[in-house]
Amino acid sequence: MSIYQTSIVALLIALTLISGLADAQGFIHASNVWLNGKLIWAEVIKSALGFGSGIVAYWICIRFLQGFRIISPEIQTVGWFTTTIIGVAMFSGKFLHWQIVDQMVGMAVLLGVVWLLARSAGETYLKPHPTMNPSPECCASLAPRE
Repeated sequence: MSIYQTSIVALLIALTLISGLADAQGFIHASNVWLNGKLIWAEVIKSALGFGSGIVAYWICIRFLQGFRIISPEIQTVGWFTTTIIGVAMFSGKFLHWQIVDQMVGMAVLLGVVWLLARSAGETYLKPHPTMNPSPECCASLAPRE
């Protein structure tokens, strides 16, 4: 793998972490937008900022994933999903207070969902999306410049 490709992979990892952790913050604050039937605007704003920044990072990530011909939505969401779930568990602070057997079951369920997402996308992994231009020109801007 070239230095260029390695840097794109590092960028993908960073964008996935930003997207998932921002969305995790969105979920954490969304759970607090209502208090005794009253809308808490500070939590609405924090939640919207989390979700807003998360989706922008996700859209940018998708652009680079497509450059690697990762066009299956199931595969595209695996990193985001995993990061978001772990982020919610960490940010809420409750996961570390679960009994060890519950933590293990939670991790097994998470791995099971990731497994199913990856398996269901296996046949469509390198097939062009019907609405996507599969020509090499679509991602020519990702190629290293000579």
